[in-house]
Amino acid sequence: MPKRKGFPFDLTPSRAALEAAADAMPKPLGRIGQLEVRLAERPRDVKRAQRLRYEVFYKELSAVADPLARLARRDMDAYDAVCDHLLVLDHTPRPKPAKALLGLQGFELKGLEGKGAEFARAFGEAAAPFKPKGFKKKPRVVGAYRLLRQEAADRAFGFYTSGEFAIDDLVARHRGLSFLELGRSCVEKAYRDKRTVELLWQGIWAYVQAHDVDVMIGCASLEGCDPQRLALPLSYLHHFHAAPAEWSASALPGRRTDMNLMPKEAIDLRAALKALPPLIKGYLRLGAFIGDGAVIDRQFGTTDVLIVMPRALINPRYVDYYGGDAGRRAA
Repeated sequence: MPKRKGFPFDLTPSRAALEAAADAMPKPLGRIGQLEVRLAERPRDVKRAQRLRYEVFYKELSAVADPLARLARRDMDAYDAVCDHLLVLDHTPRPKPAKALLGLQGFELKGLEGKGAEFARAFGEAAAPFKPKGFKKKPRVVGAYRLLRQEAADRAFGFYTSGEFAIDDLVARHRGLSFLELGRSCVEKAYRDKRTVELLWQGIWAYVQAHDVDVMIGCASLEGCDPQRLALPLSYLHHFHAAPAEWSASALPGRRTDMNLMPKEAIDLRAALKALPPLIKGYLRLGAFIGDGAVIDRQFGTTDVLIVMPRALINPRYVDYYGGDAGRRAA
């Protein structure tokens, strides 16, 4: 794929590394209708995920792009080159432009300009058998996760999470267990529904099983950098989901923000759950623990907490669910 003019390098894994990772897994990892989950197989797949992350983190949310990200219009860092990348792809044929749908060139489709994705999804699977001229057939990346196994982290820069939380001691306490870092979770706005989440988690679970992962870790974010405005959800996580000593790790000294901002008895449980992002609620349903203290990430405009999920302690209901056929269960 030609490089963007004026952009001299790309932070993506090699094609050989991506193909080796993908070849070690079933293809696809799951499918629901026109949506499919699989690992990235080419550097261009990773670039498409990075573009999606840029759209969500920097344009939709409040992250501040550095010069490299602005130049490439992609969210990327050095970790991208050593991670595996889990993708959700939409195979629904897309009109280019909207007027091309079913050969309607020359007709006015008022209100549809700039809404090709929503229109294609609304048209749905009825469009699948038809591929008229003017349709884009290349699947688009609509969801992504970045996966960093312990052995890859050890060969490179360590875990991304270690820049915010003191996880080295946690890993050392469980020497012999295999850790996997989950990061850069991202879903296009129009696809933030049950089907996409089902596929991402089926893909993660297949990856965990294939690589015999024992513990999943990662940073999860609450939007905003003012802990006082986040006092309710942070205090709820501290009082009701704190990791036991065996699985705990603290935010780094100098970066730590206290999460114990309200007494336990003052917490409105329903309001606290409502204030949590869907991603964190999903982790909690699986049985995740929360580390000690939060970290403010001013580049991304978020307050981050540590997620720790020992595989052996995951709710058996979800082990059965995601170990099965997501297409059959969620279609």
